[in-house]
Amino acid sequence: MCILMALWFASGMVMLFVGYPKLTPRERLERLPALAAPCCMAPGADAWTLTSIGQRPVYLQGAVAIDALTGAAMAAGEAAALASARAFLPGVGARYDGVVTEDRWTHSGSLNAHRPLHIVEMGDSAATRLYISSATGQVVLDAPRAERLWNFAGAWLHWVYMLRFQPKDPVWSWSVIVLSAIGVVATVTGILNGLWRWRFKGTYKNGAKSPFRDAAMRWHHMLGLVFGALAFTWIFSGLMSMNPLGMFDAKGARPNAAAFAGSPARLDIGVPAALALLDADGFQTVELERRTLAGQPYLLARDRSNGTRLVVGPAVLQRWPDAAMIAAAQRLLPARIVDTITVTQYDAYYYQRQVQSMYGADERRLPVLKITFDDPGATWVYLDPATGTVAESMDRAQRVGRWLFNFLHSWDVPVLLDAGWLREALFIALGIGGTLLCATAAVLGWRRVRIETRRST
Repeated sequence: MCILMALWFASGMVMLFVGYPKLTPRERLERLPALAAPCCMAPGADAWTLTSIGQRPVYLQGAVAIDALTGAAMAAGEAAALASARAFLPGVGARYDGVVTEDRWTHSGSLNAHRPLHIVEMGDSAATRLYISSATGQVVLDAPRAERLWNFAGAWLHWVYMLRFQPKDPVWSWSVIVLSAIGVVATVTGILNGLWRWRFKGTYKNGAKSPFRDAAMRWHHMLGLVFGALAFTWIFSGLMSMNPLGMFDAKGARPNAAAFAGSPARLDIGVPAALALLDADGFQTVELERRTLAGQPYLLARDRSNGTRLVVGPAVLQRWPDAAMIAAAQRLLPARIVDTITVTQYDAYYYQRQVQSMYGADERRLPVLKITFDDPGATWVYLDPATGTVAESMDRAQRVGRWLFNFLHSWDVPVLLDAGWLREALFIALGIGGTLLCATAAVLGWRRVRIETRRST
């Protein structure tokens, strides 16, 4: 446990700067070409997203890609994967490297609909590896070589991914839970022992507050008194991150996204006309999605910077009116709305993390509407009027989990996140202290093993 916890501290410091490979919405969108107004035939479904794959306009209907020019289903084999990769990183060589169902960089459950994944190695200066959906031909993950190498010392090591072999892996989950629980016991007993050995009044015969003359013992005692509480909070919050026994799952009914959207209805405007309206509004659309809010159909448009516009009937809007969002919110839960406020600044529950964070790909726009229900879980829902979607929801149990995991583990309240490099410097200083604490413990443990081994022989 001493060695494992030292590695957890060290890998956590790496994760401050290099996150687990992911493709953020902005990374994906900024590589898409603008959609031309006359580009596409009418889609043949009620739910679709118009985007581009390999520079060609495509309708995505679930995990099926339909050529928007011909209406034919698109292939997603080796040739399509290479074309998609070259469009994602134009002007560099691309080498097809086979198919994988899952590897150390593709554990995310969000990739399940796209498995197996094509791998294409790119000849750019970053030696980027692209993972491409075998269902649609889209690039779904990019992993530059430096990011992959640093992750061996970062997230892959921190999350004990050498023991994980599938997206839902109970053996891995319970291994981490048990190891973390042992770590909690080790830190608590260590803190109690350290406090018991410290002379708060007077000194030992050696004239010191600590009884230990051996350097490793003395340093471990001192480091434990300074960094022991930190080690406890980080290992405890790491245990909470695994949500053992589902203790932070929503306890009652969850917000009903289908009811919030309502039944699909006929769209009053065609794709070419909608794109022409957006062009006239000065908005360069790279992706267009058909959505519904409380039965009202609309189109959600995105540009390369992940800015949005809404096409509702013949009008282009920047956001839904509050009244429309609140009316739709009443469909989410069979409970009364007791409070509605407009959130214009990030708070302790709704906030944006750095791109390297495990939450770095989450969209967290402002302003949003915060809706409070009087259901048994006192559910809070954050609604994004710029997209007409539920941005976040959490009941009382999930809010407790936010503090016991996210806060204790990442100190991710807005005031600390806004501190930038000062927060990172503090984490590095504390991480070094925690690593030294565990390293001195490992020295003492190794000595004890040698003594016991000699006695047994």
